[in-house]
Amino acid sequence: MRRFLIASAAALLTASTAMADLEAGDAAPDFTVDGYQAGEAQTFTLSEALESGPVVAFFFPAAFTSGCEAQAANFAENIEQFEALGAQVIGLTAGNVDRLSDFSTQHCADAFPVFAVNDQMISDYDARMRPGGNWTGRITYVIDQDSTIAYHYADGNPYPHVDNSLEALRAMGGAD
Repeated sequence: MRRFLIASAAALLTASTAMADLEAGDAAPDFTVDGYQAGEAQTFTLSEALESGPVVAFFFPAAFTSGCEAQAANFAENIEQFEALGAQVIGLTAGNVDRLSDFSTQHCADAFPVFAVNDQMISDYDARMRPGGNWTGRITYVIDQDSTIAYHYADGNPYPHVDNSLEALRAMGGAD
């Protein structure tokens, strides 16, 4: 019975996030967020960052949870590949935001910044974990320099997000 409940919850998480995504070709809503990289306070504005290249924005449920730690570490381990493709990686969450400074050093390995998001941004990016919830789901957007969604991927499994994002960047013809 316990396995059934866990599997059902995982399926619901994946399905509820996947049903509401912005689609490829949609305009990416601009945003400004505050957070940390290497424990240092940072501010990020999407429109400004896109002047330098595409942005890979991955939403994750909460800092210091096992799946989110694994996802952040996977992005950090592959940061050189993203940089070679001209892309900037950012993490976005609404969960445990009071701990993002430590999360940026411990699990992001100082490789990329992580930012706290508000309810409006969660709505703009259809990134709510579940209807009525306050945390973000696990969804990754690749945003092209023209401010359009080039690719999105929603899945509760933290591992495919990196490979799928790299593949999308390569398909866009990024430097390599």
